[in-house]
Amino acid sequence: MIQMTEIELLEAGYRKYSGEKIDVFYSAEHCAHAGKCVKGSIEVFNPKRKPWVIADAEAADEVARIIETCPAGALKYIRKGE
Repeated sequence: MIQMTEIELLEAGYRKYSGEKIDVFYSAEHCAHAGKCVKGSIEVFNPKRKPWVIADAEAADEVARIIETCPAGALKYIRKGE
């Protein structure tokens, strides 16, 4: 996965969802609605809830793993302390 900085992601139109160990970034413009995120963890990614992303609802490793399954690149992450 190509790493972008937080500034680059925000400038590209991604929205930030902060967690204690990982920040999740989402771009509706890039989303293909494949549903891999929701199927990966309804606790983290729940489109019926506001906010729809709760980064701390699973371990950071699991959140990263789920984000890496996004086929459109609509989801990105930055681990804190790395």
